[in-house]
Amino acid sequence: MSALLVLSTVPNEETAKIIAHNLIGQNLAACISFQKGLTSVFMWEGKIQEENEVLLLIKTKQALFETLKTTLYALHPYDVPEIIAFDISHGHTPYLQWIDSVTKETV
Repeated sequence: MSALLVLSTVPNEETAKIIAHNLIGQNLAACISFQKGLTSVFMWEGKIQEENEVLLLIKTKQALFETLKTTLYALHPYDVPEIIAFDISHGHTPYLQWIDSVTKETV
């Protein structure tokens, strides 16, 4: 089983909860934690922007990434959402097994 940590920022807690409930409800993620209180500074349309955001920490498996990405993109309010995935090469084995057991494989 190859677990992933997917990061995505959203504009507020309400959006974070909507996305989390959808991804969990579709068994595309085992757990989604979110961190409020982030400030992101970025270049957008030729200007430096500064926004308050919420960071989603999405735990899933590699086999589900494309479906998760498509679903996350459809739910996301940004034109170009941050969707970044990291392989989890090491971790607590029972936790990684739990991620595998509560997510579904793509068909």
